[in-house]
This record gives sequence, structure tokens and C-alpha cells, in this order.
Amino acid sequence: MTTITTESATGAVTLRRRVRGWMMFDFASQPYNTLLITFVFGPYFASAVMDDPVAAQSAWGFAIGTAGLLIALMAPVLGALADGSGRRMPWIWLFSALYVTGSFALWWAVPGADPVWPILLAFCIGLVGMEFATIFTNAMLPDLGPRDAIGRISGSGWALGYVGGVLGLVIMLLFLAENGDGVTLLGTAPLFGLDPEAREGTRTVGPFTALWYAVFMIPFFLWVRERRSAAPRVPAGAALRGLGRTIRALPRTPGFSAFLGASMLYRDALNGLYTFGGIYAVGVLGWTVIDVGVFGILAAVTGAVFAWIGGHADSRWGPRPVIVWCIAALLTVSVAVVFVSREAVLGVAVGPESALPDVAFYVIGAVIGAAGGSLQAASRTMLVRQAHPQRMTEAFGLYALAGKATAFLAPWLIGIVTLVSGSQRIGVLPLALLFIAGLVLLKWVRAEGETAWSQEPRSASA
Repeated sequence: MTTITTESATGAVTLRRRVRGWMMFDFASQPYNTLLITFVFGPYFASAVMDDPVAAQSAWGFAIGTAGLLIALMAPVLGALADGSGRRMPWIWLFSALYVTGSFALWWAVPGADPVWPILLAFCIGLVGMEFATIFTNAMLPDLGPRDAIGRISGSGWALGYVGGVLGLVIMLLFLAENGDGVTLLGTAPLFGLDPEAREGTRTVGPFTALWYAVFMIPFFLWVRERRSAAPRVPAGAALRGLGRTIRALPRTPGFSAFLGASMLYRDALNGLYTFGGIYAVGVLGWTVIDVGVFGILAAVTGAVFAWIGGHADSRWGPRPVIVWCIAALLTVSVAVVFVSREAVLGVAVGPESALPDVAFYVIGAVIGAAGGSLQAASRTMLVRQAHPQRMTEAFGLYALAGKATAFLAPWLIGIVTLVSGSQRIGVLPLALLFIAGLVLLKWVRAEGETAWSQEPRSASA
């Protein structure tokens, strides 16, 4: 009895450590989104690397859209190969290396760089690494606990990711990123003698993000071990044929298919808000990188709090109601943001010195952070419910495909509409339509998951 109790206690400690290690991926990887895509490097690119905000928003959109297209095409294939081999960790190592390499190279994004394509290429390499590492890490989620605990684990991991984003952003703003006067948020010069004239403080965001990931992924690689699968290894060709069968079976799995379609649309819209929020504030409200950083801290704090709350709501009521309420909130703010400018807020004219536009945009950012964090955490638990249990990495690959199949569309539409209209405000309007379409498709998603998988012969996974 003592031996059994000791073994059970040891197993419980190992599982807790494994869960915490898995959560550290969110903590380690989130700064790519927070610091590079949204709040520091993106606005810096728009205001310093390129001095024309409209042209910068267009170039940024086309670059991210192209990277998204590559991710969309490759994610299901790599997922199927990983499921067939029973190995995920080697892929995580590989794409972690791309993450670190691409983000570190952004140090060379000097003001007025010409040409800008090497900078955008480096950014996209890091982005591809981050996205693919996320796919293989998320596929481990079902092995971390029972069904009713998955939502809480996912939400807590996402909340921890926001904490990592906030801490990284605070460090950048207090000690490294300089404003137009050459000083940080503390009113001092950037650390380490970095040259404010060359924007070296802000440019450290690339190496800083790379180092952050490398350090905080150590617990993940030490504590997370893949569970041995009882299923036999599947050759690459058979794994790809299995992927083909899964895709052909989508019409017979309406819940799974509807969720992929809905998530494709609402995640694309959410990524548009994240990607262009800082650039929008720079061009429309005239914010500095410091202003955008404060905005980012507020959004990340609300994101952490509500991802945790949403995770517990997910475990109690399921992911579907969490997803619906979050989309409704994001739809509201995606329309409201168009009516915020230096001249007016929601149709009410304001003076040139009024702080109301800034306050309104801070509130919008807080809602985006709160709803976005809960939405993404609940979405990955919903996928676990919908996916075939023996092809989880393949399912997350299809989920990535769904997230990226139109990921090029929102940035390209924003780029095109912005370029044609000459207005950043008009350029973000396509996002509201994507949220509405995603909300409509959720009507066909079964809250308890796809029943067709239980009727499928086990050999179909081979």
C-alpha cells in the first residue's frame, strides 16, 4: 500500500511538473506577439523603418499574409507526419530555432532601411517558427489531464503567456525602447549605452525576444516528455494518405468542419486587430512607441485576467459559450475603433488637445485583450473536443490551416483597402465582417464534440 501511494504521489508530482512545463511555452513564446507583432516592433517599423504609415501598413500586411499562406499550406502536412511518427519534440526544437534566429535578426532593422524586404523576411522566419512550434505544443494538451480539466489548463497557460508578454513589454518600455526624445518611459537613456539616435534601444526588441524564448523554454524541454503511443508508427506516405482521408471526411463531420470554418474567420479577424492595432494608433492618433507600449500592457493585463477566468468558465460550462461571448465583444470593438480619431470619438467632436480619443482607445485595447485571450484559450479546448483522438497533431495542423487559410486575406484586404482609400480607419472595416461570419458558423458546432469519430474504424488512423 505504501509503495502504491508513493508511486501515485510521484506520478502526480510528475504530471504537475509536466503541466507547468507545457504552460511555460506560452510564457516563453508570447513576446513574439506582444513585442514584435503588436506593440513595439510593428509600430517602430511603421514610424521609423518606413516613414510613410500607409505604405508601411500595406507592406506589413502583405508580408504577414504571405507568411500565413506558407503556414496554412504546410501545417496539416507536418501535423500528419508528426502523428505518423509519434514524435513532436524534434519539430518543436526545429521551429524554436527558427523563432530565435528570425527574431534576433530584427536588430538590423535600422531607421530608413532600404530595401526593407530582408527585415520583413527575418520577421516572417521567426513568425513561421513561432506558429509551427505552437501547433506541436498545443497537440500535447489532451495528454495533460482529464476532459473537464483541459479548459482550465488551457486558460491558465494562456494567462501565463500574457504575464510573459506584460513582463517583457514592461522591461522594454522602462529600460530599452526610446521615445521621440530619445528616452525610455523612466525618462532615462536606454541601458548599455545604446544609441537613441540610431534607435538601438527599440531595435533590441528582436534579440530580447529571442533571448527570452531561449531562457524560458528550458523548463519545457526539461519537464515535458512525450507519452508513448500504443499505436504503431506510420510511414510518411501512409500518414499523408490519412490526412487526405480526414480532409475528404470533413463533409461527414459537420461539427468539426463548422468549427474549423468559424475559427478560420474569427481568428483571422482577431489577428488583424492584434497586428494592426499599434500601427493604427501610430497613424491615426499619433502615438509614440511608448504610448503603444502602455496600451499593450493594459491589453495584456486584461488578457491574463480574463484568460484565467475564461478557462475556469470553460471547465464549468464548456468552451462554446465562452467563444460566443468573446466574439460578440470583439465585434463591438472592431466597429467602435473606426469611430475613434483625434477629431471625434463615436461621433462626438473633440478638441485637438482632448485626451478622450486616447482613453477610448485604451478601453478598446482592454476589451481586445480580455476577449482575445479567453477566445483563443477556449478555442484550443474546443478543438480537442472536436478532433479525432488519435490524430491530434494533424487536427491542430488543420486548425492552423483554418487559422491561416484566410490569414492572408485580412492583412491583404486591410492593405488593399488602406492603399485604395488612403485611410487607415476605413482599412480595418473588413474585420467586423469576419467576426460576424465566424459567429454564424458556430451554430453548427456541437458543444460536446464530433460524434462521427467514435463510429470510425480504428484502422482509419493508419
